[in-house]
Amino acid sequence: MPRIKTMLAEGKVVRVFGTGQLISPKLIEIVGEHGEFDALWLDQEHAGLTMKEIEWATMAARSYGMDHFVRLPPTDYASVMRPLEAGAGGLMLSMVRSPAEVEQAVRWAKFHPRGERGVNGGNRDGRYGLVPLAEYTARANAETFLGVQVETAGALETVAEIAKVPDVDLIFVGPSDLSQVLGCTGDFENPRCLEAIQHIARSAAAAWGSSTAPTIR
Repeated sequence: MPRIKTMLAEGKVVRVFGTGQLISPKLIEIVGEHGEFDALWLDQEHAGLTMKEIEWATMAARSYGMDHFVRLPPTDYASVMRPLEAGAGGLMLSMVRSPAEVEQAVRWAKFHPRGERGVNGGNRDGRYGLVPLAEYTARANAETFLGVQVETAGALETVAEIAKVPDVDLIFVGPSDLSQVLGCTGDFENPRCLEAIQHIARSAAAAWGSSTAPTIR
């Protein structure tokens, strides 16, 4: 099982290095050599990374045992599917506004019977055709990491339902946009921000059967 999913399932902290515009294989190698991070966050939402850049970055990360995922706005099927075929181990879905949007993105990312992703085992994620298709699709469905950022008014209002969407592995707070929505842009310690984050944490804990949720101070 991928490192992120395993560590989250065990309740461990995942140390993530994020990069976007300043991306190169050499940068990822430097991060890997220092050995302080478990995963690589590739920001396609704000940086507009190409598939080739994602391929190079995930290859470099993989050589150092780092997991990897791409943050993107799930606007269409191709935007969700292509980073996975380029070798990304998962996706962070940004700017979603409803459980329906999350469900659709999950279906784009997963193969039958969970989703409707088209089968192409000839790319990096299928080892260029070396993985039998039945094994390839089953493994991808089990191992692909999917996180959801809660940062819009709609997502905040429906976070309890979003957390219940099957195959969502992580609910992540987008603090900058969340503070903007709450009318206190950049004031992350504003009571409205702290209350919203607490609501998000409790909603996720309730949806995933946890008896406790972190207290935000």
